[in-house]
Amino acid sequence: MIQENTGSFTTKKLLFSYEKYENAYAKRGVTVNPTIYDVSRLSGVSIATVSRAFSNPERVREDTRRKVFEAAEVLHYSPNAIARAMARQRTDKIAFLICKEGATILDEFYAGICTGIMRETNRSDFELVISTAADWDTASNTSKNKQVEGVILGGNARPDMIAELQNRDLAVVLVNNRIQGLDIPCVVSDEYGGVRQALEHLIGRGHRNIAMLAGRFSPYILGERYRAFLEVTQAHGLPADTRHIKLCDPTVESAAEACLELLSRQDRPTAIFGGNDVMAAGAMKAALRLGLRVPEDLAVTGLDDSSACGMLEPELTSVHIDCRRMGELSVARLQALLAGETDVPQVTVVPTELRVRGSS
Repeated sequence: MIQENTGSFTTKKLLFSYEKYENAYAKRGVTVNPTIYDVSRLSGVSIATVSRAFSNPERVREDTRRKVFEAAEVLHYSPNAIARAMARQRTDKIAFLICKEGATILDEFYAGICTGIMRETNRSDFELVISTAADWDTASNTSKNKQVEGVILGGNARPDMIAELQNRDLAVVLVNNRIQGLDIPCVVSDEYGGVRQALEHLIGRGHRNIAMLAGRFSPYILGERYRAFLEVTQAHGLPADTRHIKLCDPTVESAAEACLELLSRQDRPTAIFGGNDVMAAGAMKAALRLGLRVPEDLAVTGLDDSSACGMLEPELTSVHIDCRRMGELSVARLQALLAGETDVPQVTVVPTELRVRGSS
């Protein structure tokens, strides 16, 4: 057992908490060797903040430093570990990693996020490293080779990816994604609100049979869109049925094929909401193949409000996503983590706006 010593009230509370933790392991015959993870758990701050409290204390708030140092004292955290932490040098580098098949910085959606990230980092002293890769090993190696302090992670992030970054004492923020059960800041668009805006617009135009093309996006995005579609249609007395939701790849051809199947039904939809503008364009292509007029025979709306909206005939109604703002807020959240702030919002939702054009 650890020995109680005279100290602050916070230290005494930490002692009580750690004794319960130590006893639980002792009953299993396990000797506890304190690590940086224990200091993080006991002090209630992230691993990156613990490391920063030792290596760059001037960048951590005084009350946070006190929590970390008292937790380290309670745990008898190894002086050698502290020395190693203090030996780390600040790099003033952060990375924007996109791990997704086919994603590039030329992708209009991620280009918008990247613009916001660059705009915000240009206002600070941070150097930005950008990497897009289909596989995680490639993306992860970028953050290792460039010796970054924090990562904004886009694309198809998984818990194991985040764990790897945090195990390297990196601060992490998710953008355009959220993983339930992980205590990590994320910046997302209002997926639920965007779908609701599009559906209520179509319902307001008299449509009672509406279908949704759901792209293969992250579980969080899909979940929010499914929930919005079913709840909004049900609230308006429309058929709330997953048969009206068609899962497809977020490409023109895949969406067109899915839409052709929907339009071949006896009770074919009179309006289709596309999970992004590319899929909405696929719906318009399917309508053209079948000789249907947009919007007279089939109303179509999209999501993203990309530059493609103005290139289609008729121009596409779409839900605007403020990608630049998402990028700016991602940097702000990452900077807060790096500064050792403990009240960083876990979920930041950026509002959406429906922009009505000729397709609906």
